[in-house]
Amino acid sequence: MNLLIDVPLDAAGLARMRDAGAHTIDVIEPPAETKREIETARLARAEVLFCTFPPTNLADARALRWVQVASAGYTQLVGLGLAERGIRATNALGCFDVPIAEWCVAMMVNLLRDMRQLIRNQDAAVWDRGAVFQRELRGMTAGIWGYGGIGRETARLARALGLRVHVLTRHGARPRGQAYGVPGTGDPAGTLPDRVFTAGQEIEFLGGLDFLVVALPLTKSTDGLIGERELQALPRAAYVLNPARGAIIREVALLRALREGWIAGAALDTHYKYPLPPGHPLWRMPNVILTPHISGSSLSPRFRERLWDIFAQNLLRLGRGEPLLNELTPAQLAGE
Repeated sequence: MNLLIDVPLDAAGLARMRDAGAHTIDVIEPPAETKREIETARLARAEVLFCTFPPTNLADARALRWVQVASAGYTQLVGLGLAERGIRATNALGCFDVPIAEWCVAMMVNLLRDMRQLIRNQDAAVWDRGAVFQRELRGMTAGIWGYGGIGRETARLARALGLRVHVLTRHGARPRGQAYGVPGTGDPAGTLPDRVFTAGQEIEFLGGLDFLVVALPLTKSTDGLIGERELQALPRAAYVLNPARGAIIREVALLRALREGWIAGAALDTHYKYPLPPGHPLWRMPNVILTPHISGSSLSPRFRERLWDIFAQNLLRLGRGEPLLNELTPAQLAGE
């Protein structure tokens, strides 16, 4: 099979494929993390494309059978007509579960104990042992909206810390199926949540939370999904964590919720503009923690190893005619 690789290399992963001797491997150097045109002759030969963004001249990939992208998000594939051309597509779901779940737990602790203020106190040599800095997570309730790999690993860590876990998902907490996961992590069987809510129960779900973790992909149906109604349904002492996509929460509604005290605070790793402009009001809000979209960064030490593991497993599955891990449906590729 002809493989065209346009991602950062994992030496061990590439060596295993070359040692197998079953494939022709064409590596583009340097790899790109933006859209670009690829030489037509190289693209025309490719049966498999391993990339972050598909090339702008994807129509030239006439032999293409499968695209593996190096991200959990897949909006870069939406609307390209892949399903109509019979091209299968998979994403990197599962590579980011561990670091993003750890970010969620870190943000819970930091928000609850107001670590931002403690650090300001340290800088100003202020000795303040107030009760606000001494709260604990155990016995609180984390609500996870969306129950894919990130949600499941966040649930596992939260349960280990003594939190109750509530989940809101369209179809209930079911076994994971053909999805990549790091061994020993997550909730493959879908049995961890203390309570499971489904579509139509959003307000009931939100009303019982101390933390809301947004763990949904950005699609047509989730763009702006969380607005004033949903934020006002949260208890005033609740915190919102968004490591998913900024646009899932309506910007104006979030700003109002933080200013007017509908919620206690927020931790945001995904934003409305990149980079977030220096004048944006979120920078100056004392009850907000901002991180620059690094919760599941591709610079994480284990990311590349896991990404190439997905690719290697899927390459074997493709050759055997087996289901692929993290395969996107025609509806997903249409942005539904």
